Amino acid sequence: MGVPRKVLLLTTHLNTGGITSYLFTLSRRLKVLGFSVAVASSGGDRQEDFAALGVSLVTLNVRIKCEVDPRLYTAVFRLRRMICQESIDIVHAQTRVTQVMGDLLSKVTSAAYCSTCHGFFRPRWHRIIFPCWGKAVIAISPAVQQHLKNDLRVADERIALIPNGVELDAFPLKSEDEKRALRRAWQLPGGPLLGIVARLSDVKGHAVLIDAMPAVLARFPDARLLIVGEGKMEASLKKQAAGLGLEQRVIFLPSVNRTADILPMLDIFILPSLQEGLGLSAMEAQAAGVPVVASRVGGLASLIEDGRTGRLVEPRNSGQLAEAVLDLLEHPQDAEAMGRRARAFIEREYSAEQMARDTVKMYEKILSA
Repeated sequence: MGVPRKVLLLTTHLNTGGITSYLFTLSRRLKVLGFSVAVASSGGDRQEDFAALGVSLVTLNVRIKCEVDPRLYTAVFRLRRMICQESIDIVHAQTRVTQVMGDLLSKVTSAAYCSTCHGFFRPRWHRIIFPCWGKAVIAISPAVQQHLKNDLRVADERIALIPNGVELDAFPLKSEDEKRALRRAWQLPGGPLLGIVARLSDVKGHAVLIDAMPAVLARFPDARLLIVGEGKMEASLKKQAAGLGLEQRVIFLPSVNRTADILPMLDIFILPSLQEGLGLSAMEAQAAGVPVVASRVGGLASLIEDGRTGRLVEPRNSGQLAEAVLDLLEHPQDAEAMGRRARAFIEREYSAEQMARDTVKMYEKILSA
């Protein structure tokens, strides 16, 4: 590749979540490929993980949502100086606020600017008039690619379809004994263990999943649902579970830095999202060999071949969701085979190495332009 390129990744925070996981995997692989990587954010609970990779961390006061907040422009001034002093080649933004920052930085420095679109956005006027996507924008799934073209009017030639990648070595397959040991370590009871790892937001469909649990428990009374994550819906979800008499059957855990500590002990992973750019947590569950039941929305439909590498159900349909879960619980050998096929699919189609190489090709394209 010649002289190592220097990349500055922009995001609002480094707390546990999909964008942070994406950046961690990308940073790790870029380092392997000889890049110098810096990450600018307002910090978060995964900062030490990035530091351990040898990533330079820049802490800014950018945990904001408003595009005209003065703190955004203070951050741009500081980053402009850094880009010039350290000869940064690429600025790569992840969120709307940091996309505005990246666009401004591309106007006041010689760095090439690009961004990643991680989900779906309302086509508000300011996104159309001031798109701020950069010379190129990564779409993480075909559904997001179509959203950029059809709803946000991004030119097709500027969009690079590069799905998220998963580090397979982070999700070694576990034996039944190892699964039981994991459950004991988390002080979880026996019986079928269902789970979801996602921020507690209405778009993730937790309420639909809780509504499905009484039907599941009617046939598997020792089943448990593990809800891992934090967010604004926590109080209402706990109230919903209590109203259904599920206090002892639905277990809430805060976010975890390593999903590999949780996913392998599940019998079924469930992601009943109402909208989903791709579904990184579902991909990680597949990598761990866990059968996945998910909504037929967004990028999830590109991850799962219904009946072969997982089960797809219609969104907001708790009855259909319960039926899919029960079918897997009643046919454990089929569920295990489904998990193995899903892992092979992720290894073949969604490797972290391929994601990084495709991203580098996009970097080189915008640099040459």
